[in-house]
Amino acid sequence: MNKEIHTALISVFHKDGLDEIVKLLNSKGVKIYSTGGTSKFIKELGVPVTEVEELTGFPAIFDGRVKTLHPAIAGGILKIRGNVIHEEEAKKHNIPEIDLVIVDLYPFEETILSGASDEEIIEKIDIGGIALIRAGAKNLNDVVIIPSVHQYASLLEILKGGDTTTIAERKRFAGNAFEVTSMYDTAIRGYFQGTILRYGENPHQSGMFVGDMSKAFTIAQGKELSYNNLLDTDAAVRLIKDFNTPAFAILKHTNACGCATGQGLPAQAGDTLTLLKSAYTADPVSAFGGILVTNQEITEKVAKYLVEEIKLFFEILIAPSFTSEALTILQKKEDVRVLKLKDFEIPKKEIRTALTGLLVQDRDIQVDSKDNFTVVTKRLPTETELEDMVIGATIAKHLKSNCVVIVKDGSMVTMGAGQVSRVDALKNALEKAKGFGLDVSGGILASEAFLPFPDCVEIAGSVGVTAVVQPGGSKKDQLSIDKADELGMAMVTTGFRHFKH
Repeated sequence: MNKEIHTALISVFHKDGLDEIVKLLNSKGVKIYSTGGTSKFIKELGVPVTEVEELTGFPAIFDGRVKTLHPAIAGGILKIRGNVIHEEEAKKHNIPEIDLVIVDLYPFEETILSGASDEEIIEKIDIGGIALIRAGAKNLNDVVIIPSVHQYASLLEILKGGDTTTIAERKRFAGNAFEVTSMYDTAIRGYFQGTILRYGENPHQSGMFVGDMSKAFTIAQGKELSYNNLLDTDAAVRLIKDFNTPAFAILKHTNACGCATGQGLPAQAGDTLTLLKSAYTADPVSAFGGILVTNQEITEKVAKYLVEEIKLFFEILIAPSFTSEALTILQKKEDVRVLKLKDFEIPKKEIRTALTGLLVQDRDIQVDSKDNFTVVTKRLPTETELEDMVIGATIAKHLKSNCVVIVKDGSMVTMGAGQVSRVDALKNALEKAKGFGLDVSGGILASEAFLPFPDCVEIAGSVGVTAVVQPGGSKKDQLSIDKADELGMAMVTTGFRHFKH
C-alpha cells in the first residue's frame, strides 16, 4: 500500500547531505518538525520548521536529555492510520500524524575511540533517537524511517520519483533501522561488559574485546577468537584492504610472511589458488600456525590445496566469501576459524595505553602509489619495477619497523621485519630466501623508513635487486642515491614514512 508523506520529524546529529532532503520536502509541501541544532540548520536553509516544543507544549529539559520523549511525538509516529480508536484518541489529545522520521544516533563508538571520559561516553548513549527509530520501524505500514545518513540517497531517489512510498520500501527502511539499533545497543553492551576472551596475550593475563565483532566479519566455523587471534586478524584485514587488486597474504604475529597480488600479472589476476601458492612460497615454515587472508572468494580448489594437498595448519582464514564446497572441505579442520569479511570502515582513530594515559592518533590511511613516487636516480624504473614498488611499499607499511621487503613479479619473495637495524633485517631476509631456494635477482627492495646510508642498497645490488623504493627525506639520502646510480639501480622516494612500533 502506497503512502504519501505530509509531515516529517527531523532530528539528527550529523547533518551532511540533509539540506537536499529538507529542500525537496519543503517543495512538496511537507510540514517539518525538528529539534535544537537541526531546527536551526533547517531555518538557515530558509525552510519553515515547527519546533518540537511547540508540538509537545513542553521544553527540552535536563541539558537536552529529554526532548522527544513525549506522547505527542511517539503517538504521532505509532498511530495506526484508519484505526477508529487511534483516530479518536489522536483527535482528543491533538496528536498530529508523523509520516517520515529522519533520525540518527549520538556517536557513541566515536566518542569511545576519542579517549573521552566515562561521563562523556555515557552522555553519548542515545535514548530519544533509539525510541524514535524503533517507533518508526514498528509502524512501517504508515511511516518511513530513515535511521542514518547512509539511507539519505535511497530516500532522495524515492522522493524525486514521486510523492509516495511503497510498503516494500518502508519495510526495507525498517529493516535497516533495526539493524542500526541492534548494532548500537551491542556497542553499548560491549562498552559496559565487553566480550570476555579466554585470556589475554598470555594465559596468565585476562582479556576482553570492547566493540562489535559482527560489524567486521561473520564467523562461519571454528573456536572462539583469542586476544592474539584478534590482533592478527586486525593486521590481516588492514593489509588486505590496502590492495585494490586480487591479493592473498599470510601473516604471523601481525607481520606478512607471504603476499601475492594480481597487480601487473594478467595471467594470475583473479586466480586465488595461484595467489595462495605464490604467497606460501615466500616462507612455508612461518606460514605454519599463521593467518590467511584474501580479498577473493575461497573456492573448492583453494580449500583442497590447504586441507588435502599441503595440509597446512593455520589459525584463521579470512575472505569476503566462500563457496559451499569450500566450507564443506574446511569443516575437516573444525578448530580453524573461518571468517567471512564484511565491507566495513576501519575506525579513523587509533588508541593505545601509554604510561598514565592514552595515545590517540589518526589511522595511517596513506596508500603509496606511482602518483606519489619521485625518481631520484639517473635510471628510470621500468613499468614492472614500478608495479612491484607499489606492492612492496604497501606491504612494508604493515610490517614492524625496521623492515625490508623484496618483491618480484607481483609477489613478495622475502622480508625482514622488527629488527633494530635495517641492515640486519635485509640480511635476515636474504638468508631466508636462500634457505628456501628463492631467487631475488630482478626484484625490488622496499623499506618503510629512510635509507640514509648506502649499505642496504649495496647489499641488495650485490644479489641482483634492481630497484629501491623508500620514503626519502634523510639529510644523507644522497649517499644511497649515489650508490644506486653507481650500481645502475633505480630508486624512487614516496614522501611518506610508515613507522609501525
